[in-house]
Amino acid sequence: MNDWPDDGGYGRGSSSSQPEGARRMRHVQRPQVPQQPPQYDPGYGQGQPRQGSGYDSGYNTGQVYGQRNYGGGQQPPVIPPQPGQGYPGSPGRPAPDWRRRVKVGSIVLVVAVLAWGIGTYAWASSQMRNEVDLGKVIERPAEGDCTTYLIVGSDSREGMSAEEKKKLHTGSAQGKRTDSMMILAACSSGNTMVSLPRDSWVTIPSFVGSESGKKFGARGGSKLNAAYAMDGPELLVRTVEFNTGLRIDHYAEIGFAGFANIVDALGGVDLNIEKGFKDDKSGADFKAGEQTLNGEQALAFVRTRYAFAESDLARTKNQQKFLSALANQAATPGTILNPFKLYPTLGAGLDTLIVDKDMSLYDLGKMFFAMKGISGGDGKSMNIPISGSAPQGSLKWDMPKVKQLVSQIQNDEPVTVTSNR
Repeated sequence: MNDWPDDGGYGRGSSSSQPEGARRMRHVQRPQVPQQPPQYDPGYGQGQPRQGSGYDSGYNTGQVYGQRNYGGGQQPPVIPPQPGQGYPGSPGRPAPDWRRRVKVGSIVLVVAVLAWGIGTYAWASSQMRNEVDLGKVIERPAEGDCTTYLIVGSDSREGMSAEEKKKLHTGSAQGKRTDSMMILAACSSGNTMVSLPRDSWVTIPSFVGSESGKKFGARGGSKLNAAYAMDGPELLVRTVEFNTGLRIDHYAEIGFAGFANIVDALGGVDLNIEKGFKDDKSGADFKAGEQTLNGEQALAFVRTRYAFAESDLARTKNQQKFLSALANQAATPGTILNPFKLYPTLGAGLDTLIVDKDMSLYDLGKMFFAMKGISGGDGKSMNIPISGSAPQGSLKWDMPKVKQLVSQIQNDEPVTVTSNR
């Protein structure tokens, strides 16, 4: 039985040339959809969805098939950003503040350098041998405007093995004597280095023994180095002050081994030798010209006296020349800021350098820089003025010139006095 109503042939085919319309069924109710006015979409047909259609196929975003369409107000899941990326639409990780980083890094560097410097200063200060007590020196001259140092090179063989004594041509004499003596005056008007020949003919004044505490009378007509042999550094300072009238503020002494070790720790010292010379006793054998002297060669250079007609006077000039070159090379940024040079040099020097009890590491540094200034032209070096020969092959000082020289140093005036030799 046919349930279809007879509605004029609809659905049964038609001989009409017009297409069949939609069938009607009583039991099916279709909702009425309100008609929307047509909207113009300039992107339609050009890969963009129709605006205002309410439908997005996902075609343009690659979500045509197999992709979930989040509708009804649902939000897609949040995917954490990868390292170095921000969330979509966020500004991302802020750019690094390089000015702040440089500032912090600079502060850290300065603190590290200060800590290293303070630590090095404390260590070096603890290594100093403050053994000479200038408080035991009696009847001292008044203090002057300049800082004065008595620098002594002794022939001490302390700590040297038989092999080292042979290598350095030092011999095996017992005890120790002064091999060189010089006054360094550090003044604002200019630095002056004055060598005192060890054969200088002087008076050894009355003194109080540094060990015994006994009073000893004066002794005229002696060589300057005899004072050191009699009662050590304290009597040597007393004798220099008595014969010059110049107060000595600090004392520094170094032996053969320490001198050679300092030179080797620096990697040698560059020196221009104007005229070659040879001496079997000191082991010197030099040609003229620019060269780098190691510890053994440096010791031979400053000790040679028999190869020169002027003997001790020529030797004192070589000693001044070498010490200035040594200070010039030691007191440079390349040495001070290089731990591989600084620590060996300090270790070699402080282990054998004997100074007075009041000398600090700062004072020692001032001494080296004053010596460096002389080699750089800031000051002068000279022998103490000599007037002629004295008994026993010694040298007599030119006392009027000596007094003038001392007065200029005491008053911090430019030194105009010259030595005769």
